Amino acid sequence: MSKVLAINAGSSTLKWKLFIMPEEQVVAQGMVDRLGLSDSVFTVKYGDGQKFSMTQDIKTQDVAVDLLLKKLIEFKIINEYSEISGIGHRVVAGGEDFKSSALIDEASLKRIEELSEYAPLHNPAEAGVIRAFRKILPDVPQVAVFDTSFHTTMPEENYLYSLPLEYYHKYGARKYGAHGTSHRYVSHRAAEMLGKPLEELKMITMHLGSGVSVTAIKDGKSLDTSMGFTPLAGVTMSTRSGDIDASLVAFLMEKLNIKDPAEMIDILNTKSGIYGISGLSPDMRDLEKTREERPESQLAIDIFVNRLIKYVGSYVAIMGGLDVLVITAGMGEGDILMRQRIADRLSFFGVKVDPERNNVMAQERVISADDSRVKVLLVPTNEEVMIARDVVEIGHV
Repeated sequence: MSKVLAINAGSSTLKWKLFIMPEEQVVAQGMVDRLGLSDSVFTVKYGDGQKFSMTQDIKTQDVAVDLLLKKLIEFKIINEYSEISGIGHRVVAGGEDFKSSALIDEASLKRIEELSEYAPLHNPAEAGVIRAFRKILPDVPQVAVFDTSFHTTMPEENYLYSLPLEYYHKYGARKYGAHGTSHRYVSHRAAEMLGKPLEELKMITMHLGSGVSVTAIKDGKSLDTSMGFTPLAGVTMSTRSGDIDASLVAFLMEKLNIKDPAEMIDILNTKSGIYGISGLSPDMRDLEKTREERPESQLAIDIFVNRLIKYVGSYVAIMGGLDVLVITAGMGEGDILMRQRIADRLSFFGVKVDPERNNVMAQERVISADDSRVKVLLVPTNEEVMIARDVVEIGHV
């Protein structure tokens, strides 16, 4: 038995879960919100429903990590730091360097920092948290689990852009994808549920959260995915535009008198998507409530589904068929009507959802009808357990 921390650090958050492995039992979890800002919020859930919350300024990642470890002792979740056998970290950008999860040493940590130009909001924060843990627990193995590594199996024809090839060789200008840990988990779990080898299935996995990505999986590997050089590309998302004509970006910058490209990228990342179309909210639940009286809400829903269906259709074409469709993440797990809409639009592929089976939220199950030619599965994602498993395997804990 070993205790493993799974860490998901963002630019202003630090989420974590403490697992007992190999039982995969969560014994505590929590987060630091507003990290680096005033009035940071530190929360812990542990034991038999115990909860703790405090608000104070947590200015740095070193302070956040120190507070986390001290609270584990204070609440007797662990008796001493030596009980922590390994630590796993979600890292957004691994480039082409990391084709799988990796044990962290100084060389790999420096490379993670160098790859920050591909994920400027995430990699620096993740590297900072790794260094903070190394200061306090220098002998505990740490493992980096990359969002991009699952997609390194994509062939050149799918990951290269139609740009001068030297841009790829000189600058790494290519599609990297994201949400790889989620797609890896749900695809393997779906195959287990169906009792079939993943390598024998033509599968599409749909991660429908605030960020949305669609992945084609063939021969057990990522064949193509909707997100691109950054998570901005692909389908319409909560606040991200998804695919857009590059010339339109230059056109809008001129019309809006925007001089700094970062300002335009911010608009595409934070003010677009269903939020930009609806003019109301980035939350699909708000659009569902208002779609009958607000045409813009219905339009945002229609465009969201339209873009998903386009990607699914193209992936069915490049795979030469479809055996399994998997839906996951916050919206996917909680929006019964959205799952029905998606299935209805794919009925010509032989996709058919059973309304009674689909009438659940965040429950792992087959939701397709018995006569559906394509199996449709609802599989709640669990990126943290994938991180913990990789720590056990790679860190030998």
